[in-house]
Amino acid sequence: QVQLVESGGGLVQAGGSLRLSCAASGRTFSNYVMGWFRQAPGKEREFVAAIRGSGGSTYYADSVKGRFTISRGNAKNTVYLQMNSLKPEDTAVYYCAADPRVVRLSQAYEYDYWGQGTQVTVSS
Repeated sequence: QVQLVESGGGLVQAGGSLRLSCAASGRTFSNYVMGWFRQAPGKEREFVAAIRGSGGSTYYADSVKGRFTISRGNAKNTVYLQMNSLKPEDTAVYYCAADPRVVRLSQAYEYDYWGQGTQVTVSS
C-alpha cells in the first residue's frame, strides 16, 4: 500500500523559512516523479515543484522559483521542499504527490498517489 506522509508545516512570519518533508512507503520510489502542490481556500490546487527520479531534474512554478527548492533524500523515498522568503500568498495546504509516469509535471491529474497535506500559514 502506497503511503505519502507530509510534515513540517506550520505558522511563520513573512520572510521566514520552512522545510516540508514527504515520506513515501509501500513502493520503491527511486524512479518516481515526486511533486508538491498547494491549495489555498477557495482556489484550485496548483503546482509548486517536482523532481524526477532518474537524473533528478527539478521544475518549479514561476511564483516560487528562486525561493523554493525541491530535493530528494539519499534513499530516494523522501522528498523535501525548502521554502525561503515566504510570503502571505504562500499560505495553503501543501500536498506531496508521486507517480512513476508523468508527462505534464504541473498537472495534478498526472499523479496517482497523494498525501493528506500539511498546512502552511504565512503571516504578514
